Amino acid sequence: MAQLSTRDIAYTVDGTRMLGMLVAPEGAHGLPAVVLFHDAFGLGEDAIAAAHRIARLGFAVFAADVWGDRVTPTDESQIGPLIGGMVGDRPRWLARVAAAHATAAGQPEIDGASLVSMGFCFGGSSALEHLRAGGGSRAVIAIHPGLDLLADGWDEAHPGARVLLCAGAADPMATAEQRDALEAALTGAGIDWEEHLYSGTRHAFTSPKAVRSPMPDVVAYHPRNAMRAWAATETFLLELLAEPAAVPA
Repeated sequence: MAQLSTRDIAYTVDGTRMLGMLVAPEGAHGLPAVVLFHDAFGLGEDAIAAAHRIARLGFAVFAADVWGDRVTPTDESQIGPLIGGMVGDRPRWLARVAAAHATAAGQPEIDGASLVSMGFCFGGSSALEHLRAGGGSRAVIAIHPGLDLLADGWDEAHPGARVLLCAGAADPMATAEQRDALEAALTGAGIDWEEHLYSGTRHAFTSPKAVRSPMPDVVAYHPRNAMRAWAATETFLLELLAEPAAVPA
């Protein structure tokens, strides 16, 4: 197994310093890459561990910083204002997501024409929202995203992209109605999609932090389905690795 190298990468969006992290096999150059978006808790240990896991499959991974200065909230009371600040100013949110893609594409380890956008929870919403607004990701992987955060209108989305959605059937932030609407929007935009839906499973089901959830009816860790979602993710990524790289036109 190849050794992995890591380095911090600072970039700026509208005067705000962002501090992302690149994880890639040592000596890598021009690899297909995943732009990884963290959940509400920021670019901390969980997101960095996910980046390493993906890099071991043969990808370069750019773990983005959406909050800025690598803020990692430690209290639920901090999370609402952070997410609300993005959703309430969608151009700022999309600019931060787009800047992460542009920064990733500029790294020598990365093939800028072969970017996959991936995220958990808020990060999954970020990846889908970037695609909806015309971002040129080759594919999107959204793990228990908040579908309630997405705006309407997929007219700008580029056909030819692929989407993997892993969601809990009991997730109040990705209801059956919201999933149906997303499926219809993706189909209408000419986007190839697949969905893995897990019964009895709520929001943030891959996050070990959710074991201590104060609202288990909303957020709850589900270890078996966390493993299933990772298996689906790895299968999806390995399929992409075997295919010619092409950003949707």
